[in-house]
Amino acid sequence: MRKSMATWTWFHKWASPKWFYDISGRWLPWLFGISALLFSYGLVQGLYLSPPDYQQGNSVRIMYLHVPAAFLSMFGYVLMATAAAVGYIWKIKFAHAVAAAAAPIGACFTFLALFTGAVWGKPTWNTWWVWDARITSELILLFLYFGFIALRHAFDDIQTGDRAAGVLAMVGVINVPVIHFSVDWWYTLHQGATISRFSKPTIDAQMLAALLVMIAASFVFFFALLFRRARNEVLWRERQASWVRELVK
Repeated sequence: MRKSMATWTWFHKWASPKWFYDISGRWLPWLFGISALLFSYGLVQGLYLSPPDYQQGNSVRIMYLHVPAAFLSMFGYVLMATAAAVGYIWKIKFAHAVAAAAAPIGACFTFLALFTGAVWGKPTWNTWWVWDARITSELILLFLYFGFIALRHAFDDIQTGDRAAGVLAMVGVINVPVIHFSVDWWYTLHQGATISRFSKPTIDAQMLAALLVMIAASFVFFFALLFRRARNEVLWRERQASWVRELVK
């Protein structure tokens, strides 16, 4: 019972715009600092110290940007859709602020995944673009992000925009497992799972270590950007609140 009460207390704290603004301000320097350290180490390991691939040569080093961006493109959408669902179902305004903050960040990572994938595809497949299942579903993900952002701003009333965009986010989340399992469900030029296999990963240990560091750095950087944007979103939405007025005095 006490554990359940503590969980709900923690949940309601995070639902408080003022509490989030205060605590996230303390975390931001740490998040940006940790991500900078991880990126520095990961890029040195990935671009200089890890071995080239026996088939792809040095072009495989694009993986250290492409794979984290692809992971975060999907993670960002799931986070956005979850926040939108929480706001839609439980009428928590702060959740809509988180969804609104996550959308542009997720869209940027999705574009980065598509761009680095095209750069990687040219030396590997001898083409910049193919309409295979994974690339096409990733492009649809980018359009879903754009649709969410556009729908939010299509209404003068912010709450109406939040609800309409939230429905799109919740419906569109079905595309995420399609992206993930597309290499198993359809014929595609993309290789299968390498680091998420239950058996031994099919990747060199040094390359795997560098990739995991880059993934960790990207996730920390994602949350740093999310907190930064969510703080701005909260200030805009709560601009009439007394605590915001006192803050800007």
